[in-house]
Amino acid sequence: MIQSKGPYPHVFPNIEDWGIHRLHANRFNFVKEINEEVYSRYANKSNDEISKIIAKTIYSERIRIKQEPWKVDPPNEKAFWSKITKQLILDQETEEAKANNLEIIKKIIHRYSDEIVASFKPSTFEFARKFLRVFFGRLLKSASGKNFGRIWGSKFELYDKLKVFGEAEKIRELSKIGTVVFVPTHFSNLDSILIGYIMDQIVGIPFPSFGAGLNLYNTGYTAYFINRLGAYRIDRRKKNPIYLETLKVMSKQSIQRGTSSLFFPGGTRSRSGALEVKAKLGMMGTAIEAQRDNFQKGREDKIFIVPIILGYHFVLEGKFLIEQYLKSTGKEQYFKSSKDQSYSFRKTMKFIWSSFSESSDINLTIGKPMDVIGNFVDEKGISYDDQGRETNLKEYFYSDGVVVKNNQREREYTRRLGDKIIDRYFKDNLVLSSHLMAFVAFNLLLSQNSNLDIYGILRLPPEDFIIPMDDMKNAVSQLREILFEMEKNDEIKLSKEIRWEVENLIEEGIQKLGTYHDKQPLKINKKGLIISEDFNVLFFYHNRLTNYGFDKKINWKSFKLEEVNS
Repeated sequence: MIQSKGPYPHVFPNIEDWGIHRLHANRFNFVKEINEEVYSRYANKSNDEISKIIAKTIYSERIRIKQEPWKVDPPNEKAFWSKITKQLILDQETEEAKANNLEIIKKIIHRYSDEIVASFKPSTFEFARKFLRVFFGRLLKSASGKNFGRIWGSKFELYDKLKVFGEAEKIRELSKIGTVVFVPTHFSNLDSILIGYIMDQIVGIPFPSFGAGLNLYNTGYTAYFINRLGAYRIDRRKKNPIYLETLKVMSKQSIQRGTSSLFFPGGTRSRSGALEVKAKLGMMGTAIEAQRDNFQKGREDKIFIVPIILGYHFVLEGKFLIEQYLKSTGKEQYFKSSKDQSYSFRKTMKFIWSSFSESSDINLTIGKPMDVIGNFVDEKGISYDDQGRETNLKEYFYSDGVVVKNNQREREYTRRLGDKIIDRYFKDNLVLSSHLMAFVAFNLLLSQNSNLDIYGILRLPPEDFIIPMDDMKNAVSQLREILFEMEKNDEIKLSKEIRWEVENLIEEGIQKLGTYHDKQPLKINKKGLIISEDFNVLFFYHNRLTNYGFDKKINWKSFKLEEVNS
């Protein structure tokens, strides 16, 4: 797959021309309009419906405050909800009761919208941009020499380590004529900032608005910067209907105002390490609603959906994520648990150092852009249906020749869009050498222990197993031939290392996979034998290539593992 030619000049050099700046320049009016639209969605309900919604919200919030308190929570939480409880009128269908409860709805909506909407400060963004440029640049030079002191070593360009593949030039053109919504895979808490930085500094398009977990605001420095970079706050503890409605309206209005946005269809980081196989539709539906609303208002500008596939040789939170996955799926069969330490400065610095060392890189693939229905678009924004025929997007929202709201129809469009995004994740997934090594190694382990379930295999002592080099070469060669055929059929993408001589490919993949972790998922020991120090982490990286059916295309049992005699 060919790497993009960036870094590109910025499409909109002045930050004042960015949608994210215009959106937050008048935060007061933005919050006000969110409040009004959310309120309008409740105003025509009966008082019985309204009172039940409020009661459900109060109940869920009391549980949250008691069971999951956070440092970032407002100090008046208990007092606010206690007051709301006393004001709520139940079991009355009078106009006075409804008016009272609608006032309560207003208060709750404003509390949520004011929490969700952060701000965007150009001065803070400029500082962050310059800091990261200098920091990453010097780090790259130091890492290339394996010495922090050599900050003025040989010249390295940042984009040589932050590699961009795919449709960069097309989304540059689309950003000039419409609003771009990025829908990436999700593996790390660093994903949003990393994607935003790459879009700004390498692709040359405006930094997107993105959702940041409210828990990130527990840390002073993190809160200061994220709060001023246009990130909207998401509290995943809050699942009541008023909060979710407020969040969706905020997203819809942000997109309508031309703000480039980013949200994760998977909803959260992939605990297993696998590509997402199912999209959560809530936030994606806001893009469809925004497009239809634009058409109703006589606007012809389009919203473009752009899948992003991130490719890490190693993931900052990999060890924690796989343990969370195994704990949730294995229940009593899996006991081990660790804390997510990805927020620590030491962990983050080690990850960045490893990522930008001479032996590693971070890969980002920009998938084929689509309209909100899932039709592919060209660089002029023209939509084409599944048969390659030019199609008029506006007509998808017609009823009797007029654009109208149809909730059932738009839910179906959202499901279709979600399926299209997942399909592109798999077809635009760039297979790295580390992905290939982890997948082959763990399948060899599985084939030799077919009498055990996955939890039994993960309890085996890693030091007791050796992967013979000849079997590794044979399995890698067989899988690679399958990958070559898939690439021809536009079913997957391959990094250039996949075409190297098998011996070099194996050495490269193992080296990059083991750069970051203390206990390496794969390594070549002093005797030249392939071993693993951590089956759990090896399983995590193996999962990147699951759901392609490779387990059925190769006779894994024909290979042998050597067991060390105790």
